[in-house]
Amino acid sequence: MFDALLKIGGSLVRHAELRQLAAAWSELAQTYRLLILPGGGPFADAVRAADERFQLGDSAAHWMAILAMDQYAHLLAALCPRAVLGHELESLASASAEGRLSILAPSRLLQHRDPLPHRWEVTSDSIAAWLAAETGIQRLVLLKSVPGLSILEGDNTERLVKNTSPHALAESGLVDAYFARALSPATTCWLIDGRRPERLSQLLAEGQTIGSQVCGQ
Repeated sequence: MFDALLKIGGSLVRHAELRQLAAAWSELAQTYRLLILPGGGPFADAVRAADERFQLGDSAAHWMAILAMDQYAHLLAALCPRAVLGHELESLASASAEGRLSILAPSRLLQHRDPLPHRWEVTSDSIAAWLAAETGIQRLVLLKSVPGLSILEGDNTERLVKNTSPHALAESGLVDAYFARALSPATTCWLIDGRRPERLSQLLAEGQTIGSQVCGQ
């Protein structure tokens, strides 16, 4: 159905060159069948603030955060040339087969399936992991505003971890706490710098790039 699921981190909304990144993703979609799942970004941050102020309850906050992902999807669709925004995977798969970038607004699908717990430990990262497993998409790419998982060495320099576990990724705070349970062992997962589209291009072409591959459970 799709060659890769790209989860677009909410932090990339603040990137000054988001429009150029969007154009690069659209160009890659002419070669690879790509499905984009947006994060929540500042739209989900507004939900968190409302929840802290009003104590909305788990389900209300959950569905409001899902709708925040829809808002980000509309933003990305406006920026990505020839992109197709949709709620149904079948129609998006058809668009992808025609070389168009497919962007999922996930609220309808998630309301219909309701597959995950309603709490803040479940964010768009776990939703992406669930979606990859549910649809049989074998490659999940988490595009964030970091080069991957880094650790601090004794001389205070940072070293990029090339292979890591979903548990270590969750402990680092780069993904949510539920991610390790949502990620299937059958899914090849990478965390790479979403600000560097050449790394995504290399990963799609060669199966390797600068970043952190998430292996095992």
